[in-house]
Amino acid sequence: MPELVCSAQSCVYNNAMYCSRGDIEVGGRNATVCQDTCCESFKERQGTSASNSMGTPSANTDIRCAAEHCQYNQNCCCSAGHVDVSGAAACRCEETECTTFTK
Repeated sequence: MPELVCSAQSCVYNNAMYCSRGDIEVGGRNATVCQDTCCESFKERQGTSASNSMGTPSANTDIRCAAEHCQYNQNCCCSAGHVDVSGAAACRCEETECTTFTK
């Protein structure tokens, strides 16, 4: 299970740069660069509260990956030891990306 650090702090699942969802899905089936990927599990936090009530954050997260051209994609599962998802100002999943993606 990869260690996930996520800068999409506007995501309801983000708690201190860790994901409280437990699993995520990275999209970008035909991606050739990291900008073509996204965290399809991203859900924008509503309201002004920075608190997270969606679960317990964890550094280790199951990652399903649709990016067929990524070297870490092993049968639609991420095999990287460490994954970074960016999108500090994201409001939609398309504004996030897996910066660990490597063709």
